[in-house]
Amino acid sequence: MMDLVVPCCASHIGTAFRAVDTGAVDTGAEAIQAFAMLELRPVGYIIGLLIATLGAMMLFPMMLDYLSGDANWMAFLEAAVVTCLIGALLSLSCANSTRKGDVITLRQSFVLTTGTWVALPAFGALPFMFGAPDASLTNAMFEAVSGMTTTGTTVFTGLDNLPPGVNLWRGILQWLGGLGIVIVALIFLPVMKVGGMQFFRSEGFDTLGKILPRALDISSALIQIYIVLTVACAASYFAMGMSGFDSVVHALTTVSTGGFSSSDISFAKFEHRMELVAIVFMMLASLPFIRFVQVAQGNFGPLWRDAQVRAYIRWNCYAILAVTGYEMYHLNRPFLESVRESSFNIVSTFSGTGFASVDLSTWGPFPFVVLIMVGLIGGCTSSTGCSVKVFRYLILFEAIKVQIRRLHSPSAMIDVRYDGRRVDDDVINSVVVFFTLFILTFGVAAVALSFTGLEMKTAFTSAWTAVANVGPAFGPEVGPTGAVDGFPALARWIMIVGMLVGRLELLSVYVLLFARFWRN
Repeated sequence: MMDLVVPCCASHIGTAFRAVDTGAVDTGAEAIQAFAMLELRPVGYIIGLLIATLGAMMLFPMMLDYLSGDANWMAFLEAAVVTCLIGALLSLSCANSTRKGDVITLRQSFVLTTGTWVALPAFGALPFMFGAPDASLTNAMFEAVSGMTTTGTTVFTGLDNLPPGVNLWRGILQWLGGLGIVIVALIFLPVMKVGGMQFFRSEGFDTLGKILPRALDISSALIQIYIVLTVACAASYFAMGMSGFDSVVHALTTVSTGGFSSSDISFAKFEHRMELVAIVFMMLASLPFIRFVQVAQGNFGPLWRDAQVRAYIRWNCYAILAVTGYEMYHLNRPFLESVRESSFNIVSTFSGTGFASVDLSTWGPFPFVVLIMVGLIGGCTSSTGCSVKVFRYLILFEAIKVQIRRLHSPSAMIDVRYDGRRVDDDVINSVVVFFTLFILTFGVAAVALSFTGLEMKTAFTSAWTAVANVGPAFGPEVGPTGAVDGFPALARWIMIVGMLVGRLELLSVYVLLFARFWRN
């Protein structure tokens, strides 16, 4: 099996675009012809297995509704049968393409990544349409995409009155989207004797060196860490007084940094001590999971020395202190109350989780700006966090510092370094390209949303929450519970596209539009 190790979270960008001759313009016909020449059966085989697995996961909320006496269990049974059947048929029809020793190509891995994140939400939306809350195609797809991308924005209201299976399914979607989908794919890829690390490349994950020798070892270690964190989080919530059902649902959405809640008022429903549990596990889930693998092996040093871990914790503290000081000075809030409130909501937004304990729209202009800024940073690479990621900011800041030093010392040999290691030029270029494309995507999404009739603040924050996969949106069109069900249908589809593109880190999707990427 190929061992393709990605030393940097942004390296897939340079690799992808080196395969594209940007000096020529591709026509639509050329793109279709190049796409048709690609062997897609291995991709279909894996996606079929993933779809069938998703269908099997629907049995958990089905059993919950059945045991609770809710008739909605039939909707999950129907959705599970349809999903498993289609997934199995797709996998069987493509099975003859898989032979021992086959290796999936880089092009196929990019198609696999995008195809997975489009297909799974489509089937994950079925229970929402077959039963409660009897959602339309637009709303069901929005909720499923928001779940799988761990964005956390919802179109559903009356969450407290939904069948328990529906809220559990929303939590499962986020848990799978946080890290589970990547791990499941990495389990299937080694079975085909393919280079599992190629999937890490197109996902934007940073393996931070060859910690384990094979993709299967990495996937097994990651899923163990993920499950341990989820169980520990659920147990902690339960120990603090949260009900068993709420503990499970919120553990699934905390560790995945997703933010779906079983209540319309999110964490305002619970005692303040629950927020302490959430803060701890949101922070842990935003740190590199690969470092937890090293910790499990008895090596704590890399976690403490990781520059992005230190920066992430430090930046969270800066934001919390700034908002706490503002609340105490301008709103005359008690110190402990200000620290608790700002800590929970800042960490929630910074990590991209999206839980809320208060109405954030009433915080004032300065805390609002801080929320927007931390949401545009996000967590660490190789974590369940979303947005731009701390790593890219550190590289960008170092590149700017080096460029300034070169201006006043042009003869000096100065390199951009990260954690004491020299950063290659292609990594720097890919980071700059990512920032440029992120800003353009965010701007286009905001303008497109404003064209649908949304007020500018609503359009801006909706583009922010979609492309950065953060969670909350603000503005007059946002419902009192934070739901965006009142948005025009076109606006919701624009956000669906934004959430998918943002979750796949932009270029993993955009590169598919170039015909020359598909050619040898």
